[in-house]
Amino acid sequence: MKILIVCSKNSGRIAPFILEQVDSLNKVGIITDFFTIEQKGLIGYLKSRKLLLQKIQSFQPDLIHAHYGLSGLLANLQRKVSVVTTYHGSDINDSKVFMFSFLSILLSKFNIFVSQSNIDKSRVKSNYALIPCGVDIEVFKPMDKMAARKILNLDFDKNYILFSGGFNNVVKNPELAIAVSKEIDNTELLELKGYNREEVMCLMNAVDVCIMTSFSEGSPQFIKEAMACNCPIVSVDVGDVKEVIGDTEECYVSSYDVEEFTLKLKYVLECDRRTSGRERIIELELDSGRIAQKIESVYRKVVSVSTLF
Repeated sequence: MKILIVCSKNSGRIAPFILEQVDSLNKVGIITDFFTIEQKGLIGYLKSRKLLLQKIQSFQPDLIHAHYGLSGLLANLQRKVSVVTTYHGSDINDSKVFMFSFLSILLSKFNIFVSQSNIDKSRVKSNYALIPCGVDIEVFKPMDKMAARKILNLDFDKNYILFSGGFNNVVKNPELAIAVSKEIDNTELLELKGYNREEVMCLMNAVDVCIMTSFSEGSPQFIKEAMACNCPIVSVDVGDVKEVIGDTEECYVSSYDVEEFTLKLKYVLECDRRTSGRERIIELELDSGRIAQKIESVYRKVVSVSTLF
């Protein structure tokens, strides 16, 4: 089966979780190729239509899998090849973008959502599935904390907190993270920015706790990757965080209140224990291999239906 992946590259790169998902699909025998949108904004996407048609003509895919609502809308501006679209959160949570995602939902043969909250917001009634992005548990795995700190040249005696993004990302709500970290002595807050995947894994093993303070999320990879590394977590109730961490010890959900968040963070630091998060990820079938099988099943369903018409 040949699948054309349609997604943005207007930030200079394809999102790592999309690349990892495609790699896992390749491992189960799916043949893939990319069509990437290099320009920004609705006009930039619309200008890509001619190039997309040329790519479809040359690659002859059985199906198109678009990532994010705008890519889904672009992919559906042709009706020759059926489209499956995955919505990752920002395209549902942002009211300015949602209208384009809504059109994509109506036009796509099948829609994939990464969290139940996004399904609820979209009000979709049929031809959809809840399939979060998976975690590559071969990459994200536990290792000795001090060994990881040695690799990253981090202080052995300091508390390290890993923030879920760059401090310049306003949606990630860095102000809360910074305020909380200032309440704890001998602590450094690290931003997750500019690292490759292996370095992210090493960071999650080196730090004492990962925190998420975002205003909105879909199904954050940051949380699932931290879980796969058995790293403690304190997060606000956003996206599917509460469902993913469940009752995993040393993983806590907090309000946006600085005092409450700080108390839970201090408790995690005082306990100084790793978690059983990796077991939870495997239990929920959130490893990339299992997710690839679920997506392949969607592909085969859509292709089989399409051939009937």
